[in-house]
Amino acid sequence: MVRFENCIFMKKTALSINGKSITKLLGERKLILASRSPRRAEILKKAKVKFEIKIPPNFKEESSSSDPVEHVLSLSKRKASSVSDQVKGAIILGADTIVVLDKEILGKPQNKEEAFLILKKLSGRTHEVYTGMTLVNEYNGKVISDYDLTEVKFNQLENNKIENYIKTGEPMDKAGAYGIQGMGGFLVESIRGSLDNVIGLPTGKLKEMLIQII
Repeated sequence: MVRFENCIFMKKTALSINGKSITKLLGERKLILASRSPRRAEILKKAKVKFEIKIPPNFKEESSSSDPVEHVLSLSKRKASSVSDQVKGAIILGADTIVVLDKEILGKPQNKEEAFLILKKLSGRTHEVYTGMTLVNEYNGKVISDYDLTEVKFNQLENNKIENYIKTGEPMDKAGAYGIQGMGGFLVESIRGSLDNVIGLPTGKLKEMLIQII
């Protein structure tokens, strides 16, 4: 069983701080999600937030920085700005999530062998998950970027369990080669911080940013 410490769950109350939800903060403003991630879209849907998806064109998730914070902030800014010329009268949300172990950024695995190596590295260890977000408010010209950080501790993983998990196909499109909200939940012993940050969109941080930009 996963142990959650100071965890923000995806319940209705998770998006309502000081009596205002993200939906109420947005009001009649249009929200554009500049991401192809189904996990981010699902978080917004569960929060009953109305939004549209604009996938950044010809976007490569590469960064020249090895610093985790600079990495996610840079990519979130690029994602948001890459669709800004496609829409008018909207708030654009760009986001990027990475897994970091011993200062090494572990991206999405390119094949099953790489997925196995990543999960083997994470086995029994504590790693960090960073999500950077950028909001572009085209109504008033304001732009803001920020990030959230969650610590995740893995269980000790036997090779056959890693191999069986990889066979499901779930690790192949995810940073760190796992999905905590899916079948990969068994990998995790505990987390410290926001659960939805690990999934890919820290809603508590998003609300803080909206308050500043609207």
